[in-house]
Amino acid sequence: MAMPSKGSIWALLALAPAFSAAASPARADLQFCNKTSYVLDLALGLEEKATTATRGWFRVDPGQCRTVLQGALQAEKIYVHARALTTYGASPLPQAGHADLCVAEGNFVMAGANACQTGSGQRLVRFSAINPSETEQGLTAYLGEEADYTPEQARLAGVQRLLVIAGYDANPIDGLEGKKTSAALDQFVKDRRLPGDAASGTNFFQVLLDAVKAADGLGFSWCNETPNAVMAALGIEEKGAITTRGWYRVEPGKCLKPDVPAKPARLYSFAEAVDKEGNPLRRGDKPLAWGGGTQLCTRDVRFEIGDQGNCAAQGLVSTGFAVIELAGKPGATVRFRE
Repeated sequence: MAMPSKGSIWALLALAPAFSAAASPARADLQFCNKTSYVLDLALGLEEKATTATRGWFRVDPGQCRTVLQGALQAEKIYVHARALTTYGASPLPQAGHADLCVAEGNFVMAGANACQTGSGQRLVRFSAINPSETEQGLTAYLGEEADYTPEQARLAGVQRLLVIAGYDANPIDGLEGKKTSAALDQFVKDRRLPGDAASGTNFFQVLLDAVKAADGLGFSWCNETPNAVMAALGIEEKGAITTRGWYRVEPGKCLKPDVPAKPARLYSFAEAVDKEGNPLRRGDKPLAWGGGTQLCTRDVRFEIGDQGNCAAQGLVSTGFAVIELAGKPGATVRFRE
C-alpha cells in the first residue's frame, strides 16, 4: 500500500545578525540571541591590530539571549562560531564564514587564535564576522534559520525537536502550538514525573537533553534499526474496545513515541518498511513487515478506526498486529530489524 510521507523540510541554519552602522571602538555589553530551534554552543572571536583572541563555549538555548561580554569592548572586528550539539546528529550549520580561528574543548580563552599550538588539542574552525545592533540591552547579534522564528517560536520549535529525538511525536517542528505538540509534551512530563509547569522552567532544555541521553525506555516506543523508512500503526485497548491509528513514520535510525493513554495494559503494533515513493518493500516473496496474529482494521491513508469487526465489509484492510503487554511494566520498545 502507498503510505503518506510525514517527513519534514530540513532548513539549513544561517547566521542572521542585525546590522548597524559602523560602531566606535568602545562598545557596550555584547549578547547573542538564539532564534533557531537548536541548542547552540558559541565561540567568540575579537580582532584587534591583526591579532584575534577567541573564547568559549557559551551555551544558548532556543529563544534565549545570553550576554557573552560585559562592559566597553575594544575590537576592530567581532566573529562568532556556532555549533549545534551532537545530540542533533550531523551538524545543520553552514561551513561558510570569514576567518579560520582556533578553539579548544571545554572552557577556553586563547590570546593568539590565528594559529593553533601543535599537540594542544586546539583546532581551526570557521568563524563568521558580525556587526551587532544597538539595543536597550546593549550590542545584540541574532542567530536564525530559514523558518525566521520569533524568540517564542524558536523556543517551542526547540522543544518540539528534542521531543521528537527523545521518541515523542511532536511533529511538525514548526514553532506553533498544536494538539500533537501538547500531547507529546504532556506525555513527556508525565513519564518523568515532572511538575506541571516544568516546560516553562529555565532548565527545561537540559531536562530534555538529559532525557535524550538517558533513553530510559519509559512509555511505548518504536525504534527503526533498518536503513529504510518504516510506517507503523498502533492499536490501543481501552475498556474492552480497540482503536487503531496510523500511519506513523519512523525514520531510519530513529525512535518514535506515539501518544498513548497513561499506563495502558495492552497495545497492538504493526509496521512495514517503505521505499522513497512510499511503496512497501519486500524481501524475497514476503513484505518487510513487523506484526503478529491479531487481526485489526487499517486503511491505506491516515486513519483512526474504532470498529474492528469485519474490516472488509467496511472497505478496510485486515492487518496482523503484534500484542504488546504492558501491565506492570514501565514501558516497552518495539525494534524494527531486518
